[in-house]
Amino acid sequence: MSAGIVIVGGGQAACQLAASLRQMGYKGILKMFTEEHHLPYQRPPLSKDFLKSSSSSDVVQLRPASFYSSIGCEVRTGLRVARIDRDRKSLELTNGETVAYGKLVLAAGARARTLSGAQSNGVSIHYLRTVDDANTLREAFGDARQLAIIGAGYVGMEVAASAAQRGIAVSVFEAATRVMQRSVGPHISAVVQVLHAEHGVRLHLGSSIESIRTGASGSARVVIEASPAGIFEADALVVGIGADPNMELAAQAGLDCGRAIRVDANCQTSDPEIFAIGDCTEQTQSPYGVDLRLESVQNAIDMAKCAAAALAGKPAPASAVPWFWSDQYGYRIQVAGVFLPSDEVLVRPCVSQDGASLRQSVWYLRGNRVAAVETIDAPEEFMVAKMLIKNANKITPERLADTSLPVRALLQAA
Repeated sequence: MSAGIVIVGGGQAACQLAASLRQMGYKGILKMFTEEHHLPYQRPPLSKDFLKSSSSSDVVQLRPASFYSSIGCEVRTGLRVARIDRDRKSLELTNGETVAYGKLVLAAGARARTLSGAQSNGVSIHYLRTVDDANTLREAFGDARQLAIIGAGYVGMEVAASAAQRGIAVSVFEAATRVMQRSVGPHISAVVQVLHAEHGVRLHLGSSIESIRTGASGSARVVIEASPAGIFEADALVVGIGADPNMELAAQAGLDCGRAIRVDANCQTSDPEIFAIGDCTEQTQSPYGVDLRLESVQNAIDMAKCAAAALAGKPAPASAVPWFWSDQYGYRIQVAGVFLPSDEVLVRPCVSQDGASLRQSVWYLRGNRVAAVETIDAPEEFMVAKMLIKNANKITPERLADTSLPVRALLQAA
């Protein structure tokens, strides 16, 4: 009997892979092992609505247990894989079990990057990557009047918004000179900074953390010394400084790894019997022609579908445009494509119904083609831009800047 397909990991990519394999006609044995004690769940709400609510963890679950039973996928939670034996095509689990595989898919995700040195000072630091992290942070919010956040990326700014909306005074410390610097361009970054300032968030940009320690006399409060900002005290500290891919299993097994596990266009690793998908990977993606490591729900879904097609012997799906999103204070920020510093930047004003909306879009042009777009509360502009990026349509800056044209007319012009 075939050993079937074994999935290591229990996130969005793993869940989508299991579903897509069955949808594409794979009828063999299917097993999933996840280190967490939960069935696959959504991570994006953890820094947004989940933090502001008292809902149970079930609300972020991607599929109920009955779904996995219905598709014949054995899911085992709370189990960590210790080693991949490529010669024997088997996994060694930390509980002593050995599991054989026919094909192996690594969907191990990523983990929150930690702040070195701070824990040794006895400081309790909150990271936000798992639903257990979110539950712990939500409890801390209940008693907090002041919150410090290190890092002004997606997680940092979303947590800041969630805390501010709960009436907590928030101070954010960021080494870069603007917020979300690795995610959006200067224009949207400036809009987000103003939005947070209007909600009372204190932003300390261009700051370096000199020390983190507990308060005087064993106080539970956290004392942060930052340069040039000074000394601040808070009831809780959240660190959101990025994520590191879980690629240790792959590296120990001798698979080709760079910044993450390297995979080809079919999500296959350097071992033809092993695939990898989601946040633990880097992949060469057309039309960008560079090795990209993308951390997003959409990329996890797209890679899972791609790997499922390869494993089920189906044609590869069309490559998708990478996109990302964030919710802050009820506004939705959406980004599609990947921009370069050399791209031409064009801000296209959007007509708002009430005159007070933040609705707007920023377009990045490369050789009269749309390479990327950033929008705030502009879903139509976002969808049109995604189509222009996907189809590599040519469009002139003059045409794009003509706001007398409805945005859908840009597709006809292209």
